[in-house]
Amino acid sequence: MGKKDKFDFDDFKVREGIKFSLSDFPTEVKKKSIDKDEGELLIRKDIEELSVLQDILYADKRHAVLIIIQAMDAAGKDGTIKHIMSGVNPAGVQVTSFKSPSVNELDHDYFWRHYVALPGKGEIGIFNRSHYENVLITKVHPEFILNEKHEGIDSVKDITKSFWEKRYKQICRFEKNLIENDTLILKFYLHVSKEVQKKRFLDRIDDPTKNWKFSTADLKERAFWDDYQSAYEEAILNTSTNSAPWFIIPADEKWFSRFVVGKIICRELKKLNLSYPIISAAEKEALLKAKELLLKEK
Repeated sequence: MGKKDKFDFDDFKVREGIKFSLSDFPTEVKKKSIDKDEGELLIRKDIEELSVLQDILYADKRHAVLIIIQAMDAAGKDGTIKHIMSGVNPAGVQVTSFKSPSVNELDHDYFWRHYVALPGKGEIGIFNRSHYENVLITKVHPEFILNEKHEGIDSVKDITKSFWEKRYKQICRFEKNLIENDTLILKFYLHVSKEVQKKRFLDRIDDPTKNWKFSTADLKERAFWDDYQSAYEEAILNTSTNSAPWFIIPADEKWFSRFVVGKIICRELKKLNLSYPIISAAEKEALLKAKELLLKEK
């Protein structure tokens, strides 16, 4: 970053056990020490740095990285992923977008389909929506829980506060197990305002090249805006831990949200102390012999 930059990226972090409201976090940072042009230049530099870090991660094979991105519709999830990951090797990155669970998936516990999509050592996995949908859309529409066929839950009235508290604890255990097995978890909530979401919806309707992005289902869910804000607050409050904190990213300006997400990803990857593998003396000798043979070829 340039000398003018005074950002403390931990300002976007939700501390474990600290009460908060989404309204405490801005959807747009009004006073910034960089403008859009500077920000986009820094984003390009971060993409280059992330490319190098991912290459070392892939060779090192001691850690996996799971990036979780959640947001309201039109907050910029797809664009953020496409931008930040544009310079990485596709062989070491997998993006999974979770839609409504299938009949087969509903026959298993709600983590099952997420387990099979987890990144392996040396890989970066990105969940575009994730296991958190099970405490977000299902909380706004609890009738979806009935499809899971839980013992003792025969109607929406049976889904009590303790049901959701249990789910938050299950998610924390799930993530704790991943962390203890060398997975770095980075969780981002792209925080967009209702006004900007409206503008982006209208853009999708007015621009023929963006018509495909608009769904009447998105408009239907917009009617539950306040319910979703409450569900996100509760989910983040109950699952932001010291080892897997949530970052609430201002998303009204796409360039700024991409800038912040990219910086945090690079910063956290560097904390892993990644390094290329060091080969043994015998392996080094074998390399030198291979070089000698190659140089002797006619």
